[in-house]
Amino acid sequence: MNLVIQSPAPISDSHLKPLAALARSTETARIDDTLLRLSEADPLQRPDIDAYCGTHALDYAYIEPQAQLFDFGLVAMDMDSTLITIECIDEIADFCGLKAEVAAITEASMRGEIKDFNESLTRRVALLKGLDASALERVYEERLRLSPGAERMLEGARAAGLKTLLVSGGFTFFTERLQARLGIDYTRANTLEIVDGKLTGKVIGEIVNADVKARTLRETCEKIGIDQKRAIAMGDGSNDLKMMAEAGLSVAFRAKPVVREAATVAFNFVGLDGLLRLF
Repeated sequence: MNLVIQSPAPISDSHLKPLAALARSTETARIDDTLLRLSEADPLQRPDIDAYCGTHALDYAYIEPQAQLFDFGLVAMDMDSTLITIECIDEIADFCGLKAEVAAITEASMRGEIKDFNESLTRRVALLKGLDASALERVYEERLRLSPGAERMLEGARAAGLKTLLVSGGFTFFTERLQARLGIDYTRANTLEIVDGKLTGKVIGEIVNADVKARTLRETCEKIGIDQKRAIAMGDGSNDLKMMAEAGLSVAFRAKPVVREAATVAFNFVGLDGLLRLF
C-alpha cells in the first residue's frame, strides 16, 4: 500500500525518517511541501502511524498504489459540518434564542448517543415553531461558509469525470442553493414546512436519516450506472456511517471519533481537497 501523508502546513524533513521507519516503507517521495508518499507501507502499522500523525497534526491514508480518482464515478457528501462549516439547524435556532439547546441535541446525535435520528430531528425542528422563515435566508447569507477546499474538491472531481451528490439530514432550503451555486448534480435533504411565512415546527415527507442516506447513494449509483464501490462518501457524524459503509472509499472529515474509526480515510487537518491528493 501507499501511505499518503498530508498537512495544511509544510511538512518538515525531520518527519521523513520516523514516518518511513514506523510505516516500514521502502521509499519516501516528497511530492510537494505538504504531501509525502511512502511506498510499500505496512497497513498493520496503522496504530503507530495514527498516533504519530495525530501528535504532529498530519493526515494519513493507506491507498492502493494503482488507484486513481477517475476509477470512481460518484462523490457523495454530507452538508452540515462537511461541505459547509456550520450546522444549519443550530444557527436557525439562534434566531429564536435556542441555539444552545438545539446544538446539544445535534452534538449528541452526531456522536451517536441519540440512536434515533428521526426523533432527534423532530425534537429540534419542533423548537423552531413560529420562527419567521426569513431566518433561513439570513443563515445562508450571513453564517453559511464552505469548508476549506470544498470548491477545489468539487472541481477536481468533475474534471475526473465523477458525478456529485449532496445528501443531508439538513434542509432543502440550503442544499438547493448550494446545488445551484456549486453545480452539484444531485441532492437529497429534508423539507421544512412553512405556512404564512412561519416555520410550523414540522418536516414534510420522509426524514433523511442514515438509512435514507445509504439508499440515496445506492439509487444514485444505479441511476448513473456504476457499482456503489465506485462511490466515495464523505461525512462527519454517525448519521453518515451507513452511507459511508456502502461506498468503496469513505472519508471522515473533521469527524466524530466513531466516524473516524469506521472510515477508510480521515481528514482532521487538511481541507476537502485533500481527496484529490490521495491519488
